[in-house]
Amino acid sequence: MYRINHLKDPNYLLVEHSTNKLRAKIHLNEGGSLQELELKGHPVIQDLAPLSYKDTYASAILFPFANRIKDGVYNYGGKTFYLEVNQMEENNALHGLVYNKAFKVVHSEATADYASVTLEYRHTLPSEGFPHTFSIQLNYIFKLDQMDLIVNVRNTSSEAFPFTLGWHPYFMSAHLFESSVCFDSTKKIVLGDRNITTGVSETNTEAPLEIKDRQLDDCWILNSDKVVFNTPNYKLQFNASGSNNFLQLYTPPKENAIAIEPTTGVSDSFNNKIGLRELQPSALFSIQWQLRIFENN
Repeated sequence: MYRINHLKDPNYLLVEHSTNKLRAKIHLNEGGSLQELELKGHPVIQDLAPLSYKDTYASAILFPFANRIKDGVYNYGGKTFYLEVNQMEENNALHGLVYNKAFKVVHSEATADYASVTLEYRHTLPSEGFPHTFSIQLNYIFKLDQMDLIVNVRNTSSEAFPFTLGWHPYFMSAHLFESSVCFDSTKKIVLGDRNITTGVSETNTEAPLEIKDRQLDDCWILNSDKVVFNTPNYKLQFNASGSNNFLQLYTPPKENAIAIEPTTGVSDSFNNKIGLRELQPSALFSIQWQLRIFENN
């Protein structure tokens, strides 16, 4: 049987299964982010301490833009907008507007087969850099060997707006040096100074990307939504709904952790238009990310 507990101080949800093979912790005041996850008893996502959430954006939902906007400046509809620069060392706007917002629980359900929680944030105060309102719902669905995250974004303003969407989870391996990531891509994003996209290059990913001692902060255009993270103890498969999927890999200064980030766009997407979409007034955009765990034989 699954159970869901809402602990008010600090404000988080704890989702567990009676077999102790599933455990999840969602921080409501930090963008509704999934800070801990165990599937089939394997610690898949863990606290990154001593690294802080404000520095890692661990499991943050990235909206209305994933990654960076150069100098926080972009043009849309014949106007120039100025986003808050929150990455001072590179002078970029980073990871959108909802990663530090408080989400409310609008629905929860625990049964013998699954647990589900739906969280919501309503952006009702337009900012100078993004003068639009929207609502965003996160629906987490947990099973012993699987987690689904469904994100629904609705434009509640009177004008269309540009956007990309991403998720920034970090995954744990017993030995990252002996782990690898498998995915299908023939094009890699070229990053210049300040991690801003400057172009696209050809690549070949027929062989698994062995992590070893690589320091990664790279992005690929995916031909398939399937991504597999192979570790010594388990295999994790990612799938994403929709098209125009991108993959960002980043190795933080934390032993045996790696960010495997599905996104719908790339850095500086508001300017280079790679993966950029528009959401019309009252329209809804939905995407589903799924994780499934498999035992290594």
